[in-house]
Amino acid sequence: MTDPTKLPYRPCAGVMLLNPYGQVFVGRRAERKGASEGHGQWWQMPQGGIDKGEAAEDAARRELWEETGVRNATFLAQTEDWLVYDLPPELVGVAWKGKYRGQKQMWYAARFEGTERDIDLKPRPNHKAEFDAWRWVPMGVLPALVVPFKRAVYTAVVAAFAPLGLG
Repeated sequence: MTDPTKLPYRPCAGVMLLNPYGQVFVGRRAERKGASEGHGQWWQMPQGGIDKGEAAEDAARRELWEETGVRNATFLAQTEDWLVYDLPPELVGVAWKGKYRGQKQMWYAARFEGTERDIDLKPRPNHKAEFDAWRWVPMGVLPALVVPFKRAVYTAVVAAFAPLGLG
């Protein structure tokens, strides 16, 4: 059994992508063995690890492109602080090859400036497909769609960016 208190948090960046109507992009996690969310069909916003030496906003832009194909977005805001979640005990020592206890995330809000034809979930070089479906949802429903151990983070992201979702 891995002691989670001895493991660091994985640095991560996420993007709340808003359409012109104030709705948020969510992707349905593709089922993959060893996924950090465990088994199940969960929806989430684009997010992913920050590479060594990479700025958080650069990572957010890269993850947005890798997971959605979107490059046409104007970044509007970021959370004031890192938001942290812990993995549930059954995933500690399993997710991310057992290296982390959870994630510390910097979140960015971005306005989608493209068309829905720009959204493409296909795999990118050195990156497996993250999502197998996508949709636009009202901001307030986000916490109910994500895996339970990320709900507090999603609630904080919604609170931070709620003024931007007014259309």
